[in-house]
Amino acid sequence: MTTIEVVRPGMGTTVQDWPGRTGYWQVGVPPSGPMDDVSFRLANIAVGNPEGAPALETTMVGAALRFDDHAWVCVTGAPGPVTLGGIEIPMWEPVPVGPGSVLDVAPVAGPGMRTYIAVAGGLDVPEHLGSASTFTLGGFGGHQGRALRAGDTLAVGTAPTGERRRILHDEQPAIGSHWYLAVTMGPHGAPEFFTRADIDTVLGHDYKVHFNSDRTGIRLTGPRPQWARPDGGEAGLHPSNIHDNAYAIGALDFTGDTPILLGPDGPSLGGFVCPVTVTSADRWKLGQLAPGDTVRFVAVRAAEAASPGAVGRSRRAFLPAVFSAGGDTDDGVLARGATSDGAASVTYRRSGDDNVLVEYGEMTLDLALRARVHALAQELEPIRAAGRGLIDLTPGVRSLQVKVDPDRLPVSTLLPMLAELEAALPAAADLVVPSRTVRLPLSWDDPSTREAIERYMHGVRKDAPWCPWNIEFIRRMNGLDSVEDVRDIVYGADYLVLGLGDVYLGAPVATPLDPRHRLVTTKYNPARTWTPENAVGIGGAYLCVYGMEGPGGYQFVGRTTQVWNHRHPQPAGGFEAEHPWLLRFFDRIQWYPVSAEELTDLRADTAAGRGRVNITDGQFSLADYQRFLEDNAADIAATRAGMEAARAQERQRWSDAGEFARKEPA
Repeated sequence: MTTIEVVRPGMGTTVQDWPGRTGYWQVGVPPSGPMDDVSFRLANIAVGNPEGAPALETTMVGAALRFDDHAWVCVTGAPGPVTLGGIEIPMWEPVPVGPGSVLDVAPVAGPGMRTYIAVAGGLDVPEHLGSASTFTLGGFGGHQGRALRAGDTLAVGTAPTGERRRILHDEQPAIGSHWYLAVTMGPHGAPEFFTRADIDTVLGHDYKVHFNSDRTGIRLTGPRPQWARPDGGEAGLHPSNIHDNAYAIGALDFTGDTPILLGPDGPSLGGFVCPVTVTSADRWKLGQLAPGDTVRFVAVRAAEAASPGAVGRSRRAFLPAVFSAGGDTDDGVLARGATSDGAASVTYRRSGDDNVLVEYGEMTLDLALRARVHALAQELEPIRAAGRGLIDLTPGVRSLQVKVDPDRLPVSTLLPMLAELEAALPAAADLVVPSRTVRLPLSWDDPSTREAIERYMHGVRKDAPWCPWNIEFIRRMNGLDSVEDVRDIVYGADYLVLGLGDVYLGAPVATPLDPRHRLVTTKYNPARTWTPENAVGIGGAYLCVYGMEGPGGYQFVGRTTQVWNHRHPQPAGGFEAEHPWLLRFFDRIQWYPVSAEELTDLRADTAAGRGRVNITDGQFSLADYQRFLEDNAADIAATRAGMEAARAQERQRWSDAGEFARKEPA
């Protein structure tokens, strides 16, 4: 077996395969895979591999690799000098490598950001959740779940290879520094979320790529929206806030006033609006966007979007430019209707050319709508399992995102299928589902969350209304007398899990069953750059446990034990051997208090496979729950009115202080 020694790892060099890790979007596992899938797939084609075979992705600074035996290699992507044994070799061509030879991929000479190195036979790395792709934030996939280091050894695979060939010039993606990205309208357009002028601005102005960009998302700087509504209601004070729904890769996500193009390592679920989505065939460009590059969004008709599967089957030119006669004029809304029982409206929203977001009811938190989402997902699951072009089903609070392979199941075929299934669904009130009670420790106001706030104040923003103490901000937002009242509500509530993957890896988005316990906050704007693993926070009316370290925006209340088992497939405590996530949809989370020191010990036990979680089986009946609401309607209304009055006062304070007109520094 041929092996490769990493002499110089380069920057962010990882093993990826294509299309990556599919089928786990609903539990917060992104597909990962190459950011520039066109260059990646062409590198594999050049050496005779299947398009998706495991290969290397490097960022800005290439790798130096020593081969111990004969092999064939090809380097593609952003241009830069490539040498073999000190002699320069061409990119985009298969090249033979001899024993002891060093392939050296120099730093990118510009333009572009990423290069790809494919070896005939592929790279032999173990698969995790069905893919060899590296997800470094989650610590799994590829080579030991991380970027390569000097001294690492990779094995070349023994998969059969076909004919090698040079990649012709008109097959190669054209990489520049001023980009035109083809986008479809939706899912969140005008006049519901953005003004018409905002949409004109998105499509009519250049945005600049910010240096703080990576595989999770490309941060942009540009014009600030004026917004079509004053706030997000129960979802948060900022008009960008919505009840959590699934994201599409390539969506232009406005986190507050900051636009971010979501990448292949991005979050699957979140509570921000997305006015346009990059088409699947144009998403390769995200991998080559470099700091300082400019981006112009060009609306195209979804029905005319190019096929993402064209690589290797035609001499299509992948150009920075986009030629379009104009986009769809439906504001991203494909159709509207009503549920079969007439209880709620149904809106079918476009989310790129490969996703439909099915949204129920009005913009409110209503568990009957989540029940409807669950019923539709249950009907669609057999189609997904049968491999008929349906890839992912990702539920949100009041929506279900249905992702398809547009070459096998185009949205034009999916839409009538969804309407037919919807017409046959039973009444939401009939829903009865398994609902376990999961008791988890909570270290209140944990030192790690205090540290995250301090980092935010020093490195991002020190004058935010939620600083220096998130819990005091939560108290003020909800009109409570003391922070002890906040504590009593959090520990006294039953939190129903509505979604998984809100900021990755089985992280629950949950809301109290009793509306009197629904503390409502807003999200950080701009977001934090660091959040400790398993921090517990509240954003809008929702509670989240962060599945891993990373950015974030929920207001902290404390920290708990792990909700994702990184020791998979070994089960630990409440984890099951067949999957690494702890929680399920419709679980009920209950908190019990522990000290910071006790939590440290509990986290160590869980990480070592010794931890135990108290889980009790049960069920959730929507009919029973609605009777509870009716029996307590008066007190619930009075409590909620007091909280809403406090939020109105907070919003006025923000307005008087200029918070809504604030501009983030570039």
